[in-house]
Amino acid sequence: MPTVQSLGRVHGMTRFLAVFAISFALSAAEKSAAPKATAGPREENLAPERFAEIHAPLLTPKPRESAGAVTERVARALPANPQPAERLTPRNFVDKHIFGKMARDGVRHAALSSDAEFLRRITLDLTGRIPGPQEIREFGASTDPAKRDRKIDELLESEAFVDKWAYFFMDLFRANGKMGRGQHLFHYWMKENLRVDRPYDEVARDIIAASAKSNHVVAASSVIAREHVQGKPQPDDGKDLDMVHQLDTHDELAVLYAKTFLGVNLSCISCHDGKGHLEKVNVYLTGKTRKQFYQFASFMGNNRYLMYWEDGKPQSGEFLIDDLAPGYNTRGGSMIRVPRFGGPNDPAFLLTGEKPRPGVEPRVELGRMLTAHPQFARATVNMFWWRLMGMGIVEPYDEFDLARQDPKRLPAGWDAQPSHPELLDELAADFRRNNHSLKHLFRTITRSNAYQLSARYDHDWSDNYTRYFARKLVRMLTAEELHDAITIATGRPGSFKLGDIPVQMSMQLSGPSGGGDLKYFMQTFGQSNRNNPPKNLSGSPLQPLLLMQSPVVNERVAAARDSRVQRLLETYSDNGKVVTELFLGTLSRHPSAAEAEIASAALAVNRVEGAQNLQWALINLTEFFFNY
Repeated sequence: MPTVQSLGRVHGMTRFLAVFAISFALSAAEKSAAPKATAGPREENLAPERFAEIHAPLLTPKPRESAGAVTERVARALPANPQPAERLTPRNFVDKHIFGKMARDGVRHAALSSDAEFLRRITLDLTGRIPGPQEIREFGASTDPAKRDRKIDELLESEAFVDKWAYFFMDLFRANGKMGRGQHLFHYWMKENLRVDRPYDEVARDIIAASAKSNHVVAASSVIAREHVQGKPQPDDGKDLDMVHQLDTHDELAVLYAKTFLGVNLSCISCHDGKGHLEKVNVYLTGKTRKQFYQFASFMGNNRYLMYWEDGKPQSGEFLIDDLAPGYNTRGGSMIRVPRFGGPNDPAFLLTGEKPRPGVEPRVELGRMLTAHPQFARATVNMFWWRLMGMGIVEPYDEFDLARQDPKRLPAGWDAQPSHPELLDELAADFRRNNHSLKHLFRTITRSNAYQLSARYDHDWSDNYTRYFARKLVRMLTAEELHDAITIATGRPGSFKLGDIPVQMSMQLSGPSGGGDLKYFMQTFGQSNRNNPPKNLSGSPLQPLLLMQSPVVNERVAAARDSRVQRLLETYSDNGKVVTELFLGTLSRHPSAAEAEIASAALAVNRVEGAQNLQWALINLTEFFFNY
């Protein structure tokens, strides 16, 4: 198998020394100081000042790099962009806002991305996969001026689009074993919603108001099952409501719905008033109280959660969910929060104070109020803007401060939270006008020149330009994207089961799968444990080491078992063609003249070893594991 030594022997230039390329590209590759080992344990009484000094490296986290700083560093390792850095004509209202602000403030934008850069980016963003060599050749050769729009439409209608975004929603709703068998049903349901482009507000209302004799037969109810808080290990009898802590589960659902559908984090006020705690964090929530949170959670007050059990054993993951509970008890105890001390339990929507209509189930009313409020659309479009553009208009996407959205009405001493408030409002309005269509939203963003800018920036870069979206911001591939890119590049797909159905891509699954080397590989590259919502990934020193050493890579680049390397060596006697196909299949671009010359010379020395080492080196390059 390839080694660092053989790589250095074959490729006598820094570009192919992947370990160096990766080391400077990863956002967290800088080593922090570590305590020195001593001969043995030693007790020592430390003054507080000395304790703080010694533990500062551990207790004071490094500030997270901005998306612009990461992009500037990664871009140095990216291929040159042949497109001229000229002023671009706006293609839609997204461009009018993005380029208009840059023009007003004298900020220059990057050039338009090359065809190769765009094709790889859009394919990864919409499907989680990399394009194949023939697709790259055909797209590059096409003279159709609308070819980018056509490619976007083609990908939006692909099954790979359904796979990618169903997996995203599984991460978003933290779908794991707490759903039991309902996890697979929820995955299937989300795929169907995406396939037919079901209005997203309908999806949200179904989740909020779901009832079921078993969440294993009603997909939307599994989100409710996922949030249950277990009250005790064993039931007293078949009607034991205490198996699930009813009030804590109400609260967990209230926090989930606000954060996921409104972008507002109510975790703090679920335990205490905002005043005295959130003044430096969130102006809007500073004015909210725990009693107001009770009223929001009271929409779930009639919700009842019964865990199934057999032979005295709880059947974890299967629940009866109905609306026969007596209401929200504001003096009930808690397993995970400070005690409740009483307050109103009449449901009231936190953002408006609106009450449910008489005779209508409160959860149905919550779904209506929540999805009708403008913040639902604003939070939704911002979340998907974050995923497609590398950074939200509001950051973080699930931490809106609703008191800081209008630049003309700001609290004293605070800046506006959105980088482009008018764009956020127009995106939200357009989303509502188009029936809350996710495909329309994706099409609007990705067709813009703002999305299609290059990650390369040929002017003097300032980190202040990051919030202008003056260049395409890079992001690390997710663990699933990286795994699937490796399998596509090497022609050695994975072997998984989705229920009883064999699948080849990790993105086709309903959740993390596999053990041993694969499990360790995926976890090291940030695969979600589904205890927290999706976030931008950052690098670690373990990642480049794993790319160089893991069987997930090394076994696949070998010229064996019908791998891409093996097929190319058997198909082409011309080393130059092998090199070109490896570049197209791995990096989604043609090699430069210098790259082709060096790689061909390496194959001339030892054809099999040279081809294996070449693909191993390409997989270890910065541009492979970033979406740029």
